[in-house]
Amino acid sequence: MIPRYTRPEMASIWEPQTRFNIWFEIEAHAADALAELGTIPKEAAKTVWAKAKDVTFDVARIDAIERETKHDVIAFLTHLAEIVGPEARFVHQGMTSSDVLDTCLNVQLTRAADLLLADLDKVLAALKKRAFEHKMTPTIGRSHGIHAEPVTFGLKLAYAYAEFTRAKERLIAARKEVATCAISGAVGTFAQIDPRVEEHVAKAMGLVPEPISTQVIPRDRHAMYFSVLGVIASSVERFAVEIRHMQRTEVLEAEEFFSEGQKGSSAMPHKRNPVLSENLTGLSRMVRAYVTPALENVVLWHERDISHSSAERMMAPDATVTLDFALVRLAGLIDKLLVYPANMQKNLDRLGGLVHSQRVLLALTQKGASREDAYKLVQRNAMPVWRGEGDFLQLLKGDAEVKKYLSDAEIEEQFDLGYHLKHVDTIFKRVFGES
Repeated sequence: MIPRYTRPEMASIWEPQTRFNIWFEIEAHAADALAELGTIPKEAAKTVWAKAKDVTFDVARIDAIERETKHDVIAFLTHLAEIVGPEARFVHQGMTSSDVLDTCLNVQLTRAADLLLADLDKVLAALKKRAFEHKMTPTIGRSHGIHAEPVTFGLKLAYAYAEFTRAKERLIAARKEVATCAISGAVGTFAQIDPRVEEHVAKAMGLVPEPISTQVIPRDRHAMYFSVLGVIASSVERFAVEIRHMQRTEVLEAEEFFSEGQKGSSAMPHKRNPVLSENLTGLSRMVRAYVTPALENVVLWHERDISHSSAERMMAPDATVTLDFALVRLAGLIDKLLVYPANMQKNLDRLGGLVHSQRVLLALTQKGASREDAYKLVQRNAMPVWRGEGDFLQLLKGDAEVKKYLSDAEIEEQFDLGYHLKHVDTIFKRVFGES
């Protein structure tokens, strides 16, 4: 986790103290269940809670023990015994380290997902607000980076809204998939611990029992989770790249907010750079980078190995922290985005009406021209305009073969900008509902 790209709310989920608090809760809840089943004394379970519930665990002490034991869970349990006393011998009865580690990881991932879902809500709210603001603001649609046909800037924002709505739905599903608990013992057979303990701990921790575990919770669940984060990161970058293109000097249809006192370049005082969008592109690459190790972690030896462990210790905090920061940054970028409708209109007009070429093509076919002949007629009048040699409308009016099919008035009718925007309301209803 890099402080520059870290928000404290998400970082706190991955702090050692939080992890040890969750470990304690898992052990204490398991002790409660064991006590109810008569496996350990009820007073022992009560003592565990009473002596350690509100304790701030000594991270340095645990680290010191681990340097000797070379085992993190044993180090924690040793420190817990120092706090609880003799009754600590009843803690971790019939459990294995992965019961604690995997259940804890899934608690952390669900908490992280909850923050990310809140972040997505912020992005969606910003997109919806700006989409309706620019619902009918005409701009050029581009394919291959080249002028195609008119759209509206509101539609561009609506595309993103629909995409992030899907992102939210996927993350809800990924959260559900990873929200499982395993308290099943050394190879997942419950040989040394009753399955009812797992059920109790799962309910207490806001999870559901893993239907069948080995010594670990199956990592296909985590692969799904991190894959979803990677897809969301790609959606972040897609919108960021759109803004970067629109902010180019020769385009300048939209621009990141530039605050008072902000500097764009150490050398050139005039610069206003799309630094937030570029930053989001870089952060998105990092989130996606963790998808591959998550997929590779699915493949473990037999009932368990720890080849996944080192990767998860890095990727779980890094991917969630980075995406959290990126989503909040994106919401702010959208909310403060500077939009220039006049420049959008200027760019629309830049090609002298060529954006209406398809309408002319279709009008010719409606009047009896074959599609092949109509295409040739339109293209031969369009190409000079590309070269800056005339106006498309006037060239069409001066083409005798075109005039065999269309009158001047009929040609002019094909140059109506509003024609391209007649279904914007329909699209908005599909995306946003009736609001």
